Amino acid sequence: MTKTNERSRARSAARLFAVQALYQHEMEKTPIPKLLDEFHQHRLGRTIEEVTYAHAETDFFDDLVRGVDARREEIDGAITAKLAAGWSLDRLDKPMRQILRAGTYELIARIDVPTATVISEYVDVADAFYEKREKGFVNGLLDAVAKAVRG
Repeated sequence: MTKTNERSRARSAARLFAVQALYQHEMEKTPIPKLLDEFHQHRLGRTIEEVTYAHAETDFFDDLVRGVDARREEIDGAITAKLAAGWSLDRLDKPMRQILRAGTYELIARIDVPTATVISEYVDVADAFYEKREKGFVNGLLDAVAKAVRG
């Protein structure tokens, strides 16, 4: 496997873990430093109950989790601006909120990652949780956010 493929897979894993960590943060109110430590020690690249978790780019994972937490108000505003009339972020289920938050953070703060890559990656993350309709929703909403924040 090439270095580029390895890095791409490690970043994909980091995105999925970041969504899981953000979900856990929302559900359990685990402080971010404790949450990051827990993921570093017990999930990223570890084997638990005979399941080996993918190696994840730790710095990228940390940036996603910390960045979403630090910029939540800005991120939620960007998402809310693209929801259909009458919809609010609170109407979306918790995993969907975290997928959209992480994707929006990347669009806003990680201009080193191409727009198409961000959208495609979070559609793939959505695939781990949802059916086709929801993946289309993630695609459409992140595309609209990208046009607003990246032009």
